[in-house]
Amino acid sequence: MPGSGEGFWDRLRRGLARTREGLLEPLRGTRKASEFLDRLEEVLLGADVGPEETARIVAGVRGSLPPGEVTWEGALAALEGALVALLKPAERELELPPARPAVLLFVGVNGSGKTTTVAKVARLLSGDGARPLLVAADTFRAAAIDQLVDLARQVGVEVVAHRPGADPGAVVHDALEHARAAGYDVVLVDTAGRLQTKRPLMEELGKVRRVAERVLGRAPDERILVVDATVGQNAISQANLFHEAVGLTGLVLTKLDGTARGGAVIPITRALGLPVLWVGTGEGLEELEPFRATEFVRALLRG
Repeated sequence: MPGSGEGFWDRLRRGLARTREGLLEPLRGTRKASEFLDRLEEVLLGADVGPEETARIVAGVRGSLPPGEVTWEGALAALEGALVALLKPAERELELPPARPAVLLFVGVNGSGKTTTVAKVARLLSGDGARPLLVAADTFRAAAIDQLVDLARQVGVEVVAHRPGADPGAVVHDALEHARAAGYDVVLVDTAGRLQTKRPLMEELGKVRRVAERVLGRAPDERILVVDATVGQNAISQANLFHEAVGLTGLVLTKLDGTARGGAVIPITRALGLPVLWVGTGEGLEELEPFRATEFVRALLRG
């Protein structure tokens, strides 16, 4: 459990147990390469991996397996290698630009873990020596403002917040001016995931981006979509809408603990062509790590 000395990737291995069982159990006991490949195709399609990426994975495994008899360890190693090769291009470490303050705009639907993710990233950046400022730009939900204020207190960072119902663009404007005057390194903006008004969400997010551009003279340095991994490939249609609104630069995949749909990470990253900056498991502030393909695949397959 968090705080018990168990590392993040150990927690992820435990959290992905349901996905792992669904992937591997149907494959156990196969002795012939052709049978393993046939079963693998069925399993991947059933795990929400999607037909295109399933074909890529099966082709990669086929290229690594000897014909005829195969061992379980050999088959598993071939699958591990194919998955790592597929996901490796999605790795990207966050690098803050030299211009200060850097601005990270976080978007995503309500319930994706966006607000908690903002605080988690602030914690990581603080640990690296940066000075972050949080911005409560989801002004349409008083609970979201209160949550971010509480999380900021736990992390030990400042947050800029206005009253509920305030103009999100005005909150971002004031926060950026404050960040420049006070010498903050990075500003993390939590945005709305749903509006309780007649204004379309994507229009509001586009406005927030434009406000930041006017203050900074450049677009927000990162426009990050927080994706609940349990929704599977539905995340792709979500992402396309957010991409049109703000021009996404990266992803955070959350709620990877306890999901049977962890395989959806593959089509999500491949279809969007966006890097995964971080992956998260539970609600704990320490439960977020930069995405590393080798570690992720090991957590997925090895248990």
